[in-house]
Amino acid sequence: MALGNHSTIGNFVLLGLSADPQIQALLFVLFLGIYILTLMGNLWMLLVIRTDPQLHTPMYFFLSHLSFLDFCFSSATVPKLLENLLSQRKAISVGGCLAQVFFVFEFGGTEACLLSAMAYDRYVAICHPLHYGQMMSNQLCKGLVWGSWGLGFLDAFINAILAMNLDFCEDDSIPHFSCELPSLFPLSCSSITTNFIVLLCSSVLHALGTCLLIIVSYACIVSTILSITSSSGRGKAFSTCSSHLTAVLLYYGSAFLRYLMPTSGSPLELIFSVQYNVITPLVNPLIYSLKNNEVKAAVRRTLKKYLQLTNHTQEVMCK
Repeated sequence: MALGNHSTIGNFVLLGLSADPQIQALLFVLFLGIYILTLMGNLWMLLVIRTDPQLHTPMYFFLSHLSFLDFCFSSATVPKLLENLLSQRKAISVGGCLAQVFFVFEFGGTEACLLSAMAYDRYVAICHPLHYGQMMSNQLCKGLVWGSWGLGFLDAFINAILAMNLDFCEDDSIPHFSCELPSLFPLSCSSITTNFIVLLCSSVLHALGTCLLIIVSYACIVSTILSITSSSGRGKAFSTCSSHLTAVLLYYGSAFLRYLMPTSGSPLELIFSVQYNVITPLVNPLIYSLKNNEVKAAVRRTLKKYLQLTNHTQEVMCK
């Protein structure tokens, strides 16, 4: 990434979550544990979906990409957070900061699009169950996934390119634990009008657009569920989308609260940022594994295969 020619500072200082060394040590242990669990949970979900033939359906195809996104999303911010918790000077280069801005936009934007694609998948499954296989073709699923990645990249690329042209020549302190575009605007000594307008427009079109698609999909889903006469049928229909709905509420709730708040480094802002960047990638695989009987059954089958393979290997070695 090429930086603007007039930037007079080479590094930013991430003020982080706390200045107390003892609290920083506790936070390091906490976030290291969360990060390891996030990586293991999402990699395990990817492994289960890939190895179990019964999960080779559109719903779990989308879920595998969601797990990969959460793996990447967490890795874009948490390693630097862990490094700074152990450092005296919590510095990040201007180039590294802008790279982090790009990847947060890329993975966050792609996840928003993917969640809307998953909402459409649930709409087809519940409202048009007899035509599900025909409507959710392999070609359409791949198109929705790569379209999500493409829109996320385009949004990130436009905002990151404009951010490269900003001049940073005054305060170098960011009251945050990671680089996010709104946190850089107060540090610029050049005009941010264009950047702000583009960020606002892209947020409205991207975030609110995908959110609207999800709302419309679930309005149709709720209408269909309410028309089902049997209570058991309604419960079964709702259970097929409860995991996705939980993930949507967690992701959009924390993201909107984070970006609607003014950038001030307040404790509440940092809490929402931690939930958005750190907690959501951790809990998504838990939501889908604990609330989904098909995933739980697949996990048991995968563990059984692994144990059988381990026992067979040990028997062969003993002989």
